[in-house]
Amino acid sequence: MAPSKPWSSTKTASIKPPAKSLIALALAALAIQAPVHADDLLQRVTIDGSRANQLGVADAASAGSVSQKELAARTVYRPGELLEAMPGLIVSQHSGEGKANQFYLRGFNLDHGTDLRTTVDDMPVNQRSHAHGQGWTDLNFLIPELAVRLDYKKGPYSAGEGDFASAGTASVAYANRLTQGLASVSAGQNGYARALLADSVELPRGSLLYALEALHNDGPYANPDHYRKLNAVLRYSEGYANNGFNVSLMAYRADWNATDQIPLRAVRDGRIGRYGAIDPTDGGESHRYSLSGAWRRTTEDSASKVNAYIIGNQLDLFSNFTYFMGDPVRGDQFAQPDKRVTSGVNASHSWHQHGEGWSSETTVGLQLQNDNIFNGLYNTQARQRVSTTRQDHIVESSAALFVENSTRWSDAWRTVAGARIDRYRFDVRSDLAANSGTANDHLASPSLSLIYGPWKTAELYANIGNGFHSNDARGTTIAVDPKTGEATGKVSPLARSRGLELGARSMWLSGLQSSLSFYRLDFDSELTFVGDAGTTEAGPPSRRYGVEFSNYYKPLKWLSVDLDLAYARARTRGDAPDGDRIAGAIEGTGQLALTVDDGGPFSGSLKLRYFGPRPLIEDNSVRSNSSLTLNGRLGWKVRRDLSLELEAFNLANRRDSAIDYYYASQLKGEAAPVTDIHFHPIESRSLRATLIKTF
Repeated sequence: MAPSKPWSSTKTASIKPPAKSLIALALAALAIQAPVHADDLLQRVTIDGSRANQLGVADAASAGSVSQKELAARTVYRPGELLEAMPGLIVSQHSGEGKANQFYLRGFNLDHGTDLRTTVDDMPVNQRSHAHGQGWTDLNFLIPELAVRLDYKKGPYSAGEGDFASAGTASVAYANRLTQGLASVSAGQNGYARALLADSVELPRGSLLYALEALHNDGPYANPDHYRKLNAVLRYSEGYANNGFNVSLMAYRADWNATDQIPLRAVRDGRIGRYGAIDPTDGGESHRYSLSGAWRRTTEDSASKVNAYIIGNQLDLFSNFTYFMGDPVRGDQFAQPDKRVTSGVNASHSWHQHGEGWSSETTVGLQLQNDNIFNGLYNTQARQRVSTTRQDHIVESSAALFVENSTRWSDAWRTVAGARIDRYRFDVRSDLAANSGTANDHLASPSLSLIYGPWKTAELYANIGNGFHSNDARGTTIAVDPKTGEATGKVSPLARSRGLELGARSMWLSGLQSSLSFYRLDFDSELTFVGDAGTTEAGPPSRRYGVEFSNYYKPLKWLSVDLDLAYARARTRGDAPDGDRIAGAIEGTGQLALTVDDGGPFSGSLKLRYFGPRPLIEDNSVRSNSSLTLNGRLGWKVRRDLSLELEAFNLANRRDSAIDYYYASQLKGEAAPVTDIHFHPIESRSLRATLIKTF
């Protein structure tokens, strides 16, 4: 039997530099040794550690790349938690499993994705001007087994990243080919079941990859989630990662019930249990279909890349957060349907230059995106429409041009300087004529990074840059509150951010990779469109300070340790009569993970995650409690082509919250609204078993 190989692979071409150029030879050697993007590799690189060594590669202490091996070893309750491989990021949920996750990073409650730019195979996941929340990031279509790499950055320091990238970016790359087929079946507590089949077929000119996934999950709730999803990927590729192309089809469909956040008082007085629901008819259904393609061409002195995509998304979401406060008879459930087609093209070209003691690369890029959106806000009862608050047809278009230069001036100094300009056009056609109209805006965003590293085991970084997030198109044209009929003001289409970061990366101890960063991030305004109300709220300017400390240590061949710690201070700036805290802003996070794998039949891992307390109101008089979860994984390789994995979630069976809010609601029988903490519990202890067959 042939030796086992990694089950996913990215094929690459090898280019020999001219022998007369010692500089070119050195650059080629660096490209071979450094674990950079697979798109840019000159030959196959295998990473044995959980995190790729970024010395000489990354432009900031907070940037990094997580390998396939680390991603495959992670214990994730839901697909979106794969992004927690990004140090300091917390992925949570406050509703049914089919809903987009909550994200926390660098002092932000990012809601369902705002200010965390997320892509899968260069397709944007964030949805602009969404019915429920700006930057809606639904990662439920993600198949973790196909992910070969996660690249992440934090802060607005990269000219190639635009909308939603101020807090960070997360980019997931899928495999082009699988060197081994995979069939797995999973079963677990709380009605969990999953089946996956994935393989590659070699054709005369290329390779055809396919993957099929089916999943069901009830969760621990009194009103079961009954989450059902079907997921499929079909990809044809030719050539190599740096000289070739691929075309992909993806399809995802799901439906679910939802136990949204519940009032603490209802649990304390026994009206419902900890996993109970107030409105059992909450829930939703969604689908996502996409067609995408990518083309790459690399020569000795240049590289070109083009990718294009068209994505069809639809969501029907039913929620009830205030119960009977607005309508004591029928209740306050509302629907937020969103149907859209998103299309776009990204193109870039890079030139490589090198001379005596220096080398340089200049990249010019163009990014185009268009969203054709139909969404609305309706009052409902048991998912049946009662009345209309608003409905809109939105066309949101954007174009961006960027240029970035990376130069190594000497063995010690590198710089990365860039700038981008974005132009947006919003066209809103509302059922209320006063809220219809068009808006335009443009923004220039420069950035600069200085990297100093005369040592073999350490580098210092200084980063500064501007970024932005777009606001909901409906907020740029609104004139009348659709609920009250009162006049309201418009918001700026684009909200600027300014970031500053100082950091260091070190390998001072054999087997230990450490990075430390101090950052500041300012926003001109925390403007948000409140999808639950159909109106826009303008917040004051904000400022966040923070520190992050990330470590990966492999003291022994069979043992690796990950330790990530982060702290942030988030405050509003200017006049703040109600207090200067930002409700929901994360303050502290921590993660400790141990992985044991000696290459034998057994392997295992434990992960402890700390989610710190947060202010729930601007004057900090009400705060959430912290959350601590311990997850584990045990693997047994029965034989070369068959293995069994056991996963355990919330091993300590803690009764913590996944998320907390503080607002007014009214339950059936209450004479008046009550301001209270509303929480969504973390899932109770549960076990899952997975049988994996490779072929």
